[in-house]
Amino acid sequence: MKPAIIAAVVGLWAATTHAQTSPPISQRGFVEGRAMEFPQDAPNDTTNQIGDVMVREEVFVRAAPWMRFAAGVDLRLNSHDQVEDEWRVDCSDRSVRRPRVAIRRLTATLTARALTLDLGKQFIRWGHADILNPTDRFAPRDFLNVIDSDFLPVLGAHPSLQLGSETVEGVWVPRLTPSRIPLSTQRWTVMPPDAAAVAIHDNGVLIPGRSEWGVRWRHSGARIEGSVSYFDGFNHLPDIDVRSVPLGVELTRVFPALRTYGGDVSIPTSAFTLKGETAYFASPSAETEEYVLYVVEIERQTGEWVLTGGYAGELVTSPRTSFRFAADRDMAKSIIGRASYTVGPRRTISIESAVRQSGDGFYVKGEFSEAVGQYWRLTFTGVGVAGHDDDFLGQFHRNSHGSVTLRVSF
Repeated sequence: MKPAIIAAVVGLWAATTHAQTSPPISQRGFVEGRAMEFPQDAPNDTTNQIGDVMVREEVFVRAAPWMRFAAGVDLRLNSHDQVEDEWRVDCSDRSVRRPRVAIRRLTATLTARALTLDLGKQFIRWGHADILNPTDRFAPRDFLNVIDSDFLPVLGAHPSLQLGSETVEGVWVPRLTPSRIPLSTQRWTVMPPDAAAVAIHDNGVLIPGRSEWGVRWRHSGARIEGSVSYFDGFNHLPDIDVRSVPLGVELTRVFPALRTYGGDVSIPTSAFTLKGETAYFASPSAETEEYVLYVVEIERQTGEWVLTGGYAGELVTSPRTSFRFAADRDMAKSIIGRASYTVGPRRTISIESAVRQSGDGFYVKGEFSEAVGQYWRLTFTGVGVAGHDDDFLGQFHRNSHGSVTLRVSF
């Protein structure tokens, strides 16, 4: 399968040199460099400066009015061992570290009147709330930096049928793409104090073999927008299976079977827009907890400002003792907010924050971005984290940091 994928990408890439011929071909890409500064040392990580470089190229081909193709490749470099040393083309997105070269997108889109079918490696987003999206089950993330996570693509089929204001979507994914969790030797993994006296053995990952699927119906209207959805698959965030072994413990990351029943709603008024999103997470084999995640938000746009505030909550319906990495659940029980301001056609300012209802942890992230000329963009980002060691956010209180990002588009 890999040689065929590589050949397809190379062929589409080379075709950009003949964009004047039929079929129409376009491309976009950028080179981005980022410098990050962490003022404080972490107990397991004393690196304070990190450099990161990414090159992205995407090619789009319209072979016929009813057929389009898209291909994208990412090339990464990193100064802090967050990128693999091996030079290979990664298609699975299942590596512990980020791959040096990865297929970001490889999709064929077919249309026939009201029906659209996306086949291949793609991004599928179902959630519409800010910061936390309970219904977003086909959107794993890269959590090497917990506060600044990127979405990962999945391989699958995504048909969509639009009939006026009604849309019905289906998704079939032949294999799980797990979220990438923080590296155990770096600052975004915080071990409890007692763990220092225990030898910890990493037993790797157990990835389930069967496919995942889901369906969603969505209504778009002037007075109300909303959807209901169903998902049958696995949690892309792992439970941690802990077993005692001679002279220590053995940790294995497992991905429990999961079924979710979700929905979202958006109700615009003259003063603001009320938004809500929720999902019930059921365990068909009773191997993990069952719970409800929900988000309620109020959004208002005034002039160049877009202001959003709300609450993300959790209700556990079937508690079970388990260890886990669950950034979505652990971000719940928080007051959340986001504000963005468009200074002009070239400048934007944004700030987002989450504060735990207990007051034991919070983070705030601010960003200023300015376009310089036609192809250059400079972005300054600051992240502040504070709280107690026993809180999901508070445990990262040594990870406040700032960064400067320079992007050149082509």
